[in-house]
Amino acid sequence: MIKAFINFVNTIGEATLLFLKTVVIIFTHPPKIKHILRYMDDIGVSAAILIAVTGFFTGGVTVVETYPTFHKFNAEIFSGAVVAISLGRELSPVLVALLITARSGSGIAANIGTMRITEQIDALEVLAVNPLRYLVAPRLIAAIFMVPALTVLSIASGILGGYFVATEIYHINGHLLVQKMIDLTELYDIIGGLYKSVVFGALIVIVASYYGYTAKGGAEGVGKATTKAVVVSSVLILIVDYFLTALIF
Repeated sequence: MIKAFINFVNTIGEATLLFLKTVVIIFTHPPKIKHILRYMDDIGVSAAILIAVTGFFTGGVTVVETYPTFHKFNAEIFSGAVVAISLGRELSPVLVALLITARSGSGIAANIGTMRITEQIDALEVLAVNPLRYLVAPRLIAAIFMVPALTVLSIASGILGGYFVATEIYHINGHLLVQKMIDLTELYDIIGGLYKSVVFGALIVIVASYYGYTAKGGAEGVGKATTKAVVVSSVLILIVDYFLTALIF
């Protein structure tokens, strides 16, 4: 038990140091723009369709779940506001972060872990190339920009999905639906969700990079590192989400 606690604290400390070192490198020796753009494409652009489809059906199912209750009070027109607020504050930031963890976080851990196992990272250090500047910093910058962008896409597609289900399936007045959404949804509901997305993006990259960076034991070790990265990132996202929600809202 004591040994497990010590390992836990040690892991948190090493991951925090990795994050701080990466932040220092970003401000002192920024990574090349082409590397940042490459990872922005990998993390964000390539995942856009997945996020849009997920967001669309999330908005739709939110209307399906809330319509029966609102219908009892003849308040169906409030469904749109519920979709916008729930997506902006909670659903979109968390769902996007979990999807990016499964899609890109696993890839980051596997890629860096393979480089560690095959001694490519050691080769970079021998060539006086800082591995953090080359491998972690551009991914961190890309995630900080692209995860919030994907969250906005998820919110937009979710509202569209909710509008479609509400108007086409339940025949709710589209004009009143949109009007109540505008009246009850505040800009801070969306901004607060974007704050979360920035933190989640950084969390995903740092956790995945840490487990990849510390991988050992051949191909099996890379597999274990990838699994740990996804599991730990997913759990931390849900834990951190609670504290961010309490702090922001």
